[in-house]
Amino acid sequence: MSMASEFREFVSRGNVVDLAVGVVIGVAFGKIVTSLVDNIVMPPIGYAIGGIDFSDLVIKIGNPIADAKGAITGGAVIKYGAFLNTIFQFLIIAFAIFLVVKLVNRFMPKKPAAPAGPSAEVLLLTDIRDSLKK
Repeated sequence: MSMASEFREFVSRGNVVDLAVGVVIGVAFGKIVTSLVDNIVMPPIGYAIGGIDFSDLVIKIGNPIADAKGAITGGAVIKYGAFLNTIFQFLIIAFAIFLVVKLVNRFMPKKPAAPAGPSAEVLLLTDIRDSLKK
């Protein structure tokens, strides 16, 4: 089988197309959540704790100076506020995925329970049958 035909067979599977659609929707959903956190969730939280903009929270190490292009020289800046925003984004995405999975599981057909095995009566009758065969 040639590489091209293997690739064609791989791509033509339904799972690959479903995965591609999921990734595209996930990227778009991530942008929505980023906007939600940056523009709606974090401003009220920052206001409630004293008018702090989380994206401006930094720890300066050394004597950092930003040039006209925004490049930092002469030190380092740890942007823990941006990190907090990312954590909030992750929590919102994780909760949304949890809700979607819970909703999908509700509509999925239930698998029938596996039989627990023969009842005590069946086992007793099987023993009686086996002893009568002897």
